[in-house]
Amino acid sequence: MTQLAKNLRYLATNSAWGYHVGGPSAAEPAALACLALACHQQHDAARLPAQWLAATQARDGSVGVNASQNRPAWPTSLAILAWNHLDAALGRREYTETIARAIRWSLETHGTTQPRQEHIGHDTTLTGWSWAADTHSWMEPTCMFIMALKAVGQAHHERTREAKSLIIDRLLSEGGCNYGNTIVLGQTLLPHVQPTGLAMLALVGEDASDERIEKSLAYLETELSGESSTSSLCYGLMGLAAHGRRPAPASVWLEQAYDRLAQRGASSYKLALIALASCPPHNWLRWPEPLILSAKEPAR
Repeated sequence: MTQLAKNLRYLATNSAWGYHVGGPSAAEPAALACLALACHQQHDAARLPAQWLAATQARDGSVGVNASQNRPAWPTSLAILAWNHLDAALGRREYTETIARAIRWSLETHGTTQPRQEHIGHDTTLTGWSWAADTHSWMEPTCMFIMALKAVGQAHHERTREAKSLIIDRLLSEGGCNYGNTIVLGQTLLPHVQPTGLAMLALVGEDASDERIEKSLAYLETELSGESSTSSLCYGLMGLAAHGRRPAPASVWLEQAYDRLAQRGASSYKLALIALASCPPHNWLRWPEPLILSAKEPAR
């Protein structure tokens, strides 16, 4: 049995999706597990985390970090991706209203803005999404919501367009990005692999000629290796693959990451990322025909 098959079998037979071995279920690992299983045609198994996510959804449409905490609710973005991909893969609309309520909440939620200030390197007037309510917009949650909204037919919504501008604005001059700032106390910050990979995923299909995008892809190609941490490796590979630049040794690196995890016990979170990074990103990032209600259409 291949490592990928072992990984998928573990995800398919697990009844909890957490950040740690034996830990409680959380929304992010559950959504990633659903995406990974559906992407690899394990549809029946993918329904279990999808149903768990639906059961944790709040009445306002948001999905909190776990079953007992409905805030912060940034995992709503990943839940949308998971439900939409599963519905599209199955060719039915089991989660139509669930997705529609999550979209409405997402479009109404935003990070805070500030007047433009010379000592801050990025445009603080642009609106994206934040990790927690009433805080500044940051790169990773903004990338996740962009991907979710694109997947459900909201690519041209004004919120998605502004968020795309935010992502490009916060790319560093030499490529890559970090958590969201560019310059602090006069110093240009260093890039990190995981948020850069997410940024490249969010910018798939965009007609953007900014040279920092090419520099960011080159940064990922330089930084990734078999020694990269699991989450950085997976998001970096997905970002490159989404732009047709998956490195030749990618499969070997993922196998090495799986072997390291197997030696000390692997969480659903990291196993799901490895399985998802083994799947072509276009399989779950975009669908030509949205299978859901418009976010502006009243719920029935």
